[in-house]
Amino acid sequence: MPLISLHDRAALAERFRTDPALHLFELGDLDDALWPNTAWYTADPDHGPVALLYSGGDTPVLLAFARPAAAPALAELLGALRPFLPRRFTAGLPDGAERALAPDYAAERRTSLLRMILPDAAQLPTELPHRPEPLTLADLDGLRTLLAEAYPESWFDRRMLAGGGYVGIHERGRLVAAAGVHVHSPAHRVAVLGNVVTHPDARGRGLARSCVTALCRHLAQTTDHLGLNVRTDNAAAIGLYRQLGFTTVTTYSELMLRAS
Repeated sequence: MPLISLHDRAALAERFRTDPALHLFELGDLDDALWPNTAWYTADPDHGPVALLYSGGDTPVLLAFARPAAAPALAELLGALRPFLPRRFTAGLPDGAERALAPDYAAERRTSLLRMILPDAAQLPTELPHRPEPLTLADLDGLRTLLAEAYPESWFDRRMLAGGGYVGIHERGRLVAAAGVHVHSPAHRVAVLGNVVTHPDARGRGLARSCVTALCRHLAQTTDHLGLNVRTDNAAAIGLYRQLGFTTVTTYSELMLRAS
């Protein structure tokens, strides 16, 4: 199967808008700041699955999502892409889709994630037991300390903090809870929440709920599609998000793949 490299952002956006909840990250990566680090591949110039290879971080990231009906087409695309992939990368793929990369690649790590979307931000609570405040670069050290102590496996991009994508709660001069974004694109009206965290000493008091609610209400002003990813084994977080009105889009696998 011949690979086709895609370079038309408007055409990509049109394709992803047919299922924005599934393609939140791809739509966000069309923004000017991220676009230079992206490469896009398909086997069909007009429709069908698209694979994104993002090279803007320490480890390349492959994203390739499709609904079950398009699974065969996605498998063919991934198979054709194998010779062009780096030796080690992170991948976000539908469950089982990594089989199309075998035997060239083996999984070092696998995490099962749930993609959730907030259909109606207007239904969020208006009264909060805590008052999160916007975080700025002045809070960078405090946020890094909080993530290191409470969420060491998190992925953090300081650009999102500088862009006003985080809120948090301080107690006695220490940041004890926060919520932020991995992607926020007002141009494409999508956002993906990330790094929702509470210090172990402060859990069980509704701090994360207040942070997520406040951030969602803020993001709703510039987004139509607001989602998040959560580990399928994190029952407490899933319960919180469902209480706030988030619904399930799909499950998928986050993998660390290395050439065999």
